[in-house]
Amino acid sequence: MISQLGTPEAPDAPSLRRYLREFLGDPRVIEANRALWWLILNVLLVTRPKKSAAMYRRIWTEEGSPLLTITLSQARKLEEAIGEERVKAAVGMRYGNPSLRSAIEELCRWGAGRILLFPMYPQYAGATTASTYDEALRWLPRRRVVPALRVVPPYYGDPAYLSALARVADESLAPLSWRPDLVLLSFHGVPRRYVESGDPYRDQVEHTARRLEEFFQGRGLKTRLVFQSRFGREPWLEPYADVTLKRLGKEGAGRIAAMTPGFTADCLETIDEIGMLGLEQFREGGGELLHRIPCLNDHPAWIEGMKQIALRELSGWL
Repeated sequence: MISQLGTPEAPDAPSLRRYLREFLGDPRVIEANRALWWLILNVLLVTRPKKSAAMYRRIWTEEGSPLLTITLSQARKLEEAIGEERVKAAVGMRYGNPSLRSAIEELCRWGAGRILLFPMYPQYAGATTASTYDEALRWLPRRRVVPALRVVPPYYGDPAYLSALARVADESLAPLSWRPDLVLLSFHGVPRRYVESGDPYRDQVEHTARRLEEFFQGRGLKTRLVFQSRFGREPWLEPYADVTLKRLGKEGAGRIAAMTPGFTADCLETIDEIGMLGLEQFREGGGELLHRIPCLNDHPAWIEGMKQIALRELSGWL
């Protein structure tokens, strides 16, 4: 069962309101006094859905949400790559549809007595990985016949994952007629206090970033680690992507590439926040060109990487 964070069903205010209510209402995502946050959330849901819908419309395709269409393709191609009749891949979103509950029901109707949960989050964070575990374990015990469950552990340093990132980066940079001054490695941020409370997210992000730094050094390119998508007023992990993008031009970096290794499928945060808004921020600071390296998506190297990881975790079941 492949799990992603989620996506609204349509790029309109009502769909975003439903999605944001579920997402921002998760205590794993917003660790705050529940009564106070409930009041704040209901205020946010008055104006934020309309603004978010406008951003989603910029990335929406004829097939729908990029995150959903890519994840469905990953599941289909992974199933084909494994090529085992006793293996079926289903997609379950933590927020929105198709839900984790619907994916569990789909697999159980098919006849699955054993489920491997494969979160599409290479680095562990309570707000993503743990929340997905919570949701899966909320629905599994409600069944009369509960299938056995295994979970793919965080694979932030797995050679299959790192090799796929390297392959995608090489293929994306090769056609450029110019050479980047540096490669920005942008990961989703979390509030700093989450890490100070014991979340291993930053350590795992830095491990991935070091491996990528070594890879790009072999190609004569420098890297810089940043964190994006901060929300609210409290301190988040630094350095901030938007602040860094505005400074890079002033520091003499006129042409850069940006990579988002913590996202395994392109979505609003990669296509719009880095590829569109990030370019504007970079130019605002005096930069010229920003090339966005795509996520792993359904690239053959990542499908092979997913296959290697899945088969390892399915050991003894097949």
